[in-house]
Amino acid sequence: MESKIKGKAWIFGDDIDTDVIIPGKYLRTTDMQVFANHAMEGIDPDFSKKVEKGDVVVGGNNFGCGSSREQAALALKYAGVSCVVAKSFGRIFFRNSINVGLPLMEADIECQEGDTVEVDLLEGNVSVNGKDFKGNKLPDFLLEILTDGGLVAHRKALQEKDK
Repeated sequence: MESKIKGKAWIFGDDIDTDVIIPGKYLRTTDMQVFANHAMEGIDPDFSKKVEKGDVVVGGNNFGCGSSREQAALALKYAGVSCVVAKSFGRIFFRNSINVGLPLMEADIECQEGDTVEVDLLEGNVSVNGKDFKGNKLPDFLLEILTDGGLVAHRKALQEKDK
């Protein structure tokens, strides 16, 4: 994981639930490409065709609310989203994102779709068009999980250290 992320903004509002991030009809697979192809389909059917590797999703309050499906975070990650910035997150989506290695930043930012968003995970800052916004820096232990690529990879790295 890169600690400094720079990508094009995709703007979504408040209360974006996991059902619109990845609709339930796609949950019967373990194929990450299926998740990627249908990311955000419930709110923007063409999102997966338009999003590019490294782009940043910007949400409002309560992004990722709803069910506990980790496929929502996986769909965004495999669609190429490099980070999600939102005013606040649904708690289960937040932890699922960390667990699968999708960086997050809780920050109240101002931007338009297509703006370049720069996120500094280590400092907890977000910059849009030269304007800086203070975010909530992730605790070091969560940054370690993200750096290792998610919770499973982190546990494996810890086991290797103990050998």
